[in-house]
Amino acid sequence: MGQGLGIKSCNFQAARNNEEHHTKAFSSRHLIVRRGQAFTISLHFRAPVHTYLPALKKVTLIAQTGEQPSTSNRTEAVFPISSRGDRKWWSAAVESRDAESWTLSVTTPADAVIGHYSLLLQVSGRKPRLLGRFTLLFNPWGREDAVFLENEAQRREYVLNQNGIIYLGTADCIETMSWDFGQFESDVIDLSLSLLSMDKQVEEWGNPVHVARVLGALLHALKKKRVLPTPQTQATPEGALLNKRRGSVPILRQWLTGHGRPVYAGQAWVLAAVACTVLRCLGIPARVITVFASAQGTGGELLIDEYYNEEGLQNGEGQRGRIWIYQTSTECWMTRPALPEGYGGWQIIYTTAANGGGVLEACELVPVRAVKEGTLELSPAVSDLFAAVNASCVVWKCREDGALELTDSNTKYVGNNISTKGVGSDRCEDITQNYKYPEGSLQENEVLERVKSERMKHGKDNGIHPPSLEVADPLYLFLEAPCSLPLGGDAQLSVTLVNPSNQEKAVQLAFGVQAVYYNGVLAAELWRQKLLLTLSANLVKKITTSLSFSYFEQSPPENSFLRFTAMATHSESSISCFAQEDIAICRPHLAIEMPETAKQYQPLTASVSIHNSLDAPMKDCVITILGRGLIHKERSYRLGSVRPGNTLRTQFHFTPTHVGVQRLIVEMDCNMFQNLTNYRNVTVVAPELPA
Repeated sequence: MGQGLGIKSCNFQAARNNEEHHTKAFSSRHLIVRRGQAFTISLHFRAPVHTYLPALKKVTLIAQTGEQPSTSNRTEAVFPISSRGDRKWWSAAVESRDAESWTLSVTTPADAVIGHYSLLLQVSGRKPRLLGRFTLLFNPWGREDAVFLENEAQRREYVLNQNGIIYLGTADCIETMSWDFGQFESDVIDLSLSLLSMDKQVEEWGNPVHVARVLGALLHALKKKRVLPTPQTQATPEGALLNKRRGSVPILRQWLTGHGRPVYAGQAWVLAAVACTVLRCLGIPARVITVFASAQGTGGELLIDEYYNEEGLQNGEGQRGRIWIYQTSTECWMTRPALPEGYGGWQIIYTTAANGGGVLEACELVPVRAVKEGTLELSPAVSDLFAAVNASCVVWKCREDGALELTDSNTKYVGNNISTKGVGSDRCEDITQNYKYPEGSLQENEVLERVKSERMKHGKDNGIHPPSLEVADPLYLFLEAPCSLPLGGDAQLSVTLVNPSNQEKAVQLAFGVQAVYYNGVLAAELWRQKLLLTLSANLVKKITTSLSFSYFEQSPPENSFLRFTAMATHSESSISCFAQEDIAICRPHLAIEMPETAKQYQPLTASVSIHNSLDAPMKDCVITILGRGLIHKERSYRLGSVRPGNTLRTQFHFTPTHVGVQRLIVEMDCNMFQNLTNYRNVTVVAPELPA
């Protein structure tokens, strides 16, 4: 009787299931479901069901994933069709039936291996028949899943939202970078699982800790292979094109296929964004965070050395790392059952330069709470991340004879304004409190003392206690500078010297400006000045100068910052005091005007304008507009030149096709700069149906 069993068709009901599993943005044709949650399929027989009853009692379903499926490693599941399901294992139950069809409810376990699956039907041990293929993802909506996230608004932000914002700039001048995560692009699931397939431990793909570590390590390795040196010029159209970075998907495609545009070293922060895309695609909640003034390369030491010459300019770097102006990383959300209680939740993907060993040795998942509490015993990576947000900086003066002198430096705080995109909005959310206790608080002191004690216990006391500097005859130095300087503009800088003693002092003051990249690497010396001053007793002297790009010996490189430094030395005591300010280079503002709401399939107009505040014309202006759900393909327009003091205005017309919050991105290139971008969100609503 079993031989007579015939399946006419199997309907995976992709549109309905994907809607229920929050995967409809991926596809309405291919079944994509989340583990631990039932999905429905329909079996249609070639003849009335009653003719197959003996055979139907011996029917089983087989779900397979990976290159060599096996029940021993959870990559193959064999389960019967029964009257009720089993939530802890693969199961199938008859939901409804008629004369020639069955509707089955299939349930996967909440800890199932993720990936592309084949679903087969077998009767009485005969050769299985393929019913179809589906994809299984992690389930942050499933309470029993290790990536379960309680708050619905957070699930929509950290799993479903494709419109991201990444924060760059300085702690005092935070720049917003619109970013397209694009986790629902048609090929991103295949790209993500293709990346994951470089790891052959498919049986571990049900563990989000393993998956996140593998992805972090592999992306880091791919990034190192594909990153090229930062170009010093964008003089050619090809050079400008290569420098475009609007979203994760083109980068992911390029890394995995070797085609497309390379990533430049000055944009290496895109690793965090690409990792966020892949994690969200696979169902693991993820977000990009930015730490301003981050201590990197310290080896866990809590001190960083910086060296300055007698001109007050930075002179090389120390052996204990350096302070980055900003540093981005990826956090992902999951439980950590293998760790002590309380260390689940947000985890930092931390890649290392490990030599040898497997891929997992190159990446750690560090609980954010472990960084805040200084729990060094959890992982060696905790020490590095704790130092990144808690280290202190020691500034040395390098004399001409090679001798080093400790300066009386204003304290440089690290780990400032740790920022991420707010849930359900475009506001910047400060999450510094997740990483460290308030500066100067009792809890901060307790944690610091415990970390220092732990490091000393293991013979790592070097670089814990800053060297002491006793200044019998103090001199105080303060800087005032704007947090940003308009490109081609000027600004007022001031140096204030305070002589609190009752004696006159002869002081040598040296100050200047250098260009530095975001990772603290020096790019160029731009301007310097030296003064010999006599400070009367109890005197406060303020020296103001106008800083202009025309004063610079050369133009600052693209994507660099200005570092304003000053060093004052009392000729009698030879004790120098030091201060520093980082200044962002602010480019012209690209303004966008458009309605906040629009109707689907009805024309929409956006107005774009830019004012040329530079002292030279902006030539060869090209404006590009793009936006998923608003414009089918990006459009570029050549608009000629804009004279100094003039404003360029233009309008664009397009028709929204997708309902929901959509983002229009406008980008401008010219001979003076590249990649000037801005964005506006618009809520697209469905048209009203006629009565």
